[in-house]
Order: sequence, then C-alpha cells, then structure tokens
Amino acid sequence: MKLTDVRPELVVVTGAGSGIGRACALRFARGGAHVVVSDIDLDAARATEAMIHARGQRATALRLDVTDPEAWETFARTVLADHGVADVVVNNAGIVVGGAFLDMRPADWDRQLGVNLLGVVHGCRVFGQQMVDNGRRGHIVNIASAAAFTPTPVMSAYSVSKAGVKMLTECLRLELGPKGIGVSAVCPGFINTSIGEHAVTVGVDDAVMERGREFARRLRELGESLPYSPMSPDLVARAVQRAVRYDLAVVPVRPEAWLGYVLMRVAPGLNRRMTQPFSTERLTRWAGWALERFDQRADAADRVPDPVGVGR
Repeated sequence: MKLTDVRPELVVVTGAGSGIGRACALRFARGGAHVVVSDIDLDAARATEAMIHARGQRATALRLDVTDPEAWETFARTVLADHGVADVVVNNAGIVVGGAFLDMRPADWDRQLGVNLLGVVHGCRVFGQQMVDNGRRGHIVNIASAAAFTPTPVMSAYSVSKAGVKMLTECLRLELGPKGIGVSAVCPGFINTSIGEHAVTVGVDDAVMERGREFARRLRELGESLPYSPMSPDLVARAVQRAVRYDLAVVPVRPEAWLGYVLMRVAPGLNRRMTQPFSTERLTRWAGWALERFDQRADAADRVPDPVGVGR
C-alpha cells in the first residue's frame, strides 16, 4: 500500500451527532483537523462539537438534512465560505428500514434510499465539485455496510441502499481518481450504535418493535460499559482514516464483514444462504427472549446483598 498526500486539515462528517459519525469526528479532530460536524439533529451535532472543544480541538456544528439537495448546496457553500475546501468528506448519515419485502410500501423505499443512497450521492456531488473546481486533492469516504455484499431476507431496502453506495464509490473512483480525488467505501459489520433503536420495521407489531428497540438500547449500553468493545464505532473511524491514508477502495470492518466480502467473491451461493434462516418473526422472537434474559439478570443482581459501605 502506498501513502497518499491528502492531509486532513478540514474534514466534513455527516450524521456526526452519534455513533460512527461522532467517532469519525472525534478521531479526525484528535489528528489536528477542523471538523464540520453535521446532523439532522442540531443538538446532537452540538454535543459532538462540545466534546471536541472540551479536548482543545476544533469543530463547527451545522444542521443538515441529507435527503434535501438544496440543503446540501447551502451547506457546501457555507463550509466553503467559512472554512475553505474540504480535504476529506465522510458520508455517514444512515437509517434502517427493515421488514419483509412484500410488506414494504413505496414510501418505505423512498425513505430508505433517500437517506442512505441519495444522501451519499448529493454529498459526493457537491463536495466532489468543489474539490475539482479548486484543483485540490481530497478524499471522499462513503459508509456502506457488510449488507452491501451479504443479502438478507428481512432488510432488502437497506441492503440495496448500501450496495448502491458501494457501487457508486467504485464508479467514482474511476471518474474522480484521475482528478486527484480518492473515493472509498467502508463496510462495517455489527457496530454498537443507536441505529437499531431508531430503526423502522414494517409489518411488525408496535409492541414487538418496542421490545426490539429496548433490547438494542440495552445491548448498546452494555457495549459502552466495557473497557474495550469489539463493536466500538471507533473501529470504523480507524478504518476511515486508513482508507484516506492509503486510498483504499473497499474496507470491510469486523470479521463478519470480511467473511461476507470474501464469500461474495469465492462462494456467492453460500453467501446468499448464510442468512436465509433469519426472518422478521424469528428475529423479533429472539430479541424478546434476549431481553427477558437481560431482565432476569438485572433482577438477580438487585437481590444480591450489598456489603457494608459498598455502593453508598
């Protein structure tokens, strides 16, 4: 691998109010970059900005709805006027719309593709144009997913959106590479973020969905309580930095992502069958069972006598 000469002095990150986006913002700020922290939730973006400022580093929070092309134009002009041409852009904002294909309506597809795919298209277009117009070398990182190459029977819209991000990235490498702009797709597996808590699953009872969200929240809190989480968003942030440093095309993150990536190439039939046993019904039943185990363990912990002076 060969080092690039891109120096991340100004970095733009979308969906940076939490999870992977926040981890990317913190990591680039730690490396000395001024980070433009954007999110549809301005308060969340400001919280990330405050975390960066508390460390004596530089950041600016801005609101951005990635589904709105005009908002992208305004956002890009603001960044250019206030800070100059971005060296690195991380298109991270994403949502999950899950459920059986036949239960999904056109509005569900519009919502999923509007954020996950067209949001990335708009970001690549406006910032790629700025880089080209100003003759600046730069790098665009698009956060895809292991779902880009591992099909599932319950997340067709999400998988299509992420497969589109991966293919867009590979097309843009051919088009923008000769102009000095690198483009990478980072494809995480299971990462401990709040995306599951905000997921929409069509065709599933609201009470069941609420239990699934509660399980996702408990799992995230458990991961955050560990001294080192094997599903930490920082794993993805490190992969993003590596993609910029070495101009990598596709970067799987975590073993299950690498497994899907390799099987897609050498055993596509097996790759397709791996997730076939999973259905919406089975996943919700499993989430309910796991949540009950969490509750039982919490009850058992509450019944353990507290030694004198401990916990007081």
